[in-house]
Amino acid sequence: MPDTSHGEHGRPPTLTQRWARFKESPFPPAVVLVFILAAAAGLFAGSYTYSMADPTPRSIPTAVVGSYEKGRGRAFLTGLEKELNASVKVRAYATPADARRAVEEQEVFAILELRDEGRSVVLDLSGASGASVAEVLSQAAPAVGEETGVEVTVRDVNPLQEGDPRGLAIFYISLAAVIIGFVGAIQMSVHARSLTPLERIAFTAAYALLGAFAIAAVVDWLLNALDLPFVESWLILGLTMFVSGMVFTMFNTLVGRWAMLPTWGLMVLLGNPSSGGAVSWPLLPSALGVIGQWLPPGASVNAQHTAVYFSGHQHAFPFLVLVGWALLSCTVFWVWRHRHPGSRERRPAHAGP
Repeated sequence: MPDTSHGEHGRPPTLTQRWARFKESPFPPAVVLVFILAAAAGLFAGSYTYSMADPTPRSIPTAVVGSYEKGRGRAFLTGLEKELNASVKVRAYATPADARRAVEEQEVFAILELRDEGRSVVLDLSGASGASVAEVLSQAAPAVGEETGVEVTVRDVNPLQEGDPRGLAIFYISLAAVIIGFVGAIQMSVHARSLTPLERIAFTAAYALLGAFAIAAVVDWLLNALDLPFVESWLILGLTMFVSGMVFTMFNTLVGRWAMLPTWGLMVLLGNPSSGGAVSWPLLPSALGVIGQWLPPGASVNAQHTAVYFSGHQHAFPFLVLVGWALLSCTVFWVWRHRHPGSRERRPAHAGP
């Protein structure tokens, strides 16, 4: 006969009871994380490979000085588009000085000066505008010149700094600011959970400023990789790091423990490949080139790139993007601060007995 001396405790658990125990265990989120991390790994590799592995020109804004609408000038431009398998967006300028100002304003990536009725061409590249664009143009132009009987002279009138021959240092320091920004917010949510909302914002700003100073000091003073306009670069990096930290804090307020997913997707999977730091935007898939300018990583790269290589020609747009994201994330966090996993409000102390 079965032993019933233990009553209810002696019976094997039902399927319903087992399911209830499983849901209360740490296994469900662990199982979900296994699949999420596997998908994230594939998306991470795919997003960077899609945007960076085979950069292809689509449309390259180019300044042209001289007659290009007929004769050898027209033939050269047609051959250049065919060689690049891309359109050359011609912007005509009356003088080389006007064209050079367009380069400084980052409106064009190169200058084509047609001389001797198109029999010779001087191609002035701007490596600092985009190393990858300058590379494809410098390879394509001489080949097209041979085919069309045009003498081609290639010059780099605005080269990259010696410590950054591939033009990647700005991308790397911006990437560091983005990643450390939200990693810092994650660590604060774990180790400083009881911070009030105002304290959390203040400490995010504090580690952003100090971390940005460390990035700029190492790259400029220690490694001599870039000659930075130090204060401007420091503040750009600090604003980037603060925005990244507050974006995670915003998502942590909205979706709790799963905040890493939208933060990683926005800042790393989408933001960094489309930032134009590793591959210039004319070589990116067109949608990424447009979207990237409106995301914090792209705005950071744009502002930093102008500060380093085009001093005196800084634009307001990337700063407006960064400030906009900062205001959005801080506002969402503040309005729904009661939902933040670690949030606490200061309350008046109770009177003693």
